[in-house]
Amino acid sequence: MKRLLSWLLALLAALSIAPAARAEELAVSAQACMLMEKTTGQVLYAVNEHQQLEPASVTKVMTMLLVMEAIDSGSLAYEDTVTASAYACSMGGSQIWLKENEQMTVEDMLKAVCVVSANDCSVALAEHVAGSAEAFVERMNQRAAELGMADTHFENPTGLPAPGHVTSAHDIAVMSRELILRHPDIRRFTTIWMDTLRGGESGLSNTNKLIRFYEGATGLKTGSTNAAQYCLSATAERNGMELIAVILKSPTSPQRFESAKVLLNYGFAAYTLVTADPPEPLGEIPVALGDAPAVAPRLEGENTFLTTKSKAAGIAVQVELEEELAAPVEAGQPVGRMTVVSGGETLASIPIVADQAVARLTYWQIFQRCLRLAFCGGMT
Repeated sequence: MKRLLSWLLALLAALSIAPAARAEELAVSAQACMLMEKTTGQVLYAVNEHQQLEPASVTKVMTMLLVMEAIDSGSLAYEDTVTASAYACSMGGSQIWLKENEQMTVEDMLKAVCVVSANDCSVALAEHVAGSAEAFVERMNQRAAELGMADTHFENPTGLPAPGHVTSAHDIAVMSRELILRHPDIRRFTTIWMDTLRGGESGLSNTNKLIRFYEGATGLKTGSTNAAQYCLSATAERNGMELIAVILKSPTSPQRFESAKVLLNYGFAAYTLVTADPPEPLGEIPVALGDAPAVAPRLEGENTFLTTKSKAAGIAVQVELEEELAAPVEAGQPVGRMTVVSGGETLASIPIVADQAVARLTYWQIFQRCLRLAFCGGMT
């Protein structure tokens, strides 16, 4: 038997997601674009999101991701010293004019990549992490495959023009999300507006103008070449929700920033994150013939959802729990389900599982229990 507990929660936002606005409804000047929410990965808006295009220096999002993964895994440290090779110093384009054999810390080189899109530092870091730029590019493509970036192929860690070096707005959003979700320390660098290197001798000014002029901007990476035109992966956070706006092949630099702002403004105006919880703790479930009298249930799954602000009438949370369980009970065994609905639509169905295992009593233990019950029952 099961018992049904129906709880109506008056929340400030409903959880159903409305279809994204049609392309013509947002003034985006770009060949392709995408707007994604970080926590859920929900796509809120997209145009030509799988079209393969040159990303220019937005490529460096993957370079930054691999460097941060190395740091967070312990195989690389911010204070490690990187020595610039002749090859790294020969990159051209955006750079901090490294000299051959010049040494800098990983932290300073990563800062230069994030703030001024330094090609020389990108290659120097790639060589330091993987042994060579070629080996690093292999890792870039492997990581892209692991993330499901089917539209992407990298030829270098910088984004400098190369035949076959392509990606898509969708894939940039995916790798941007992975970077900011798994490695939040990157924000220390991507939110810098102005800074210096080499003891104050070299000035840095962020190529991402949203950092200075857009409320809540947190990053992430600009890019431009003649073929790619103007590209951007822009991130911003307001009220606990972080959005990723990708712009590819915008005609001018101002237009890419304005287009990103249009996407971000739309997302912040229309959507919000809501966490749906039972209003009271889930009660323990009795276990028959178990070596423990009851088991505690817990939610098994994500209970944070993205919702449109326009559907703020409230949500209903229905919780079904087993009345009783028979031993043995395994940890993680399904014992119920929490269903989240709004406006007649099921938004999520989250399993409820046993938090711990309960073994079945042996026959001898059952016999002993029966004896105790018999004697205790006969006493007054």
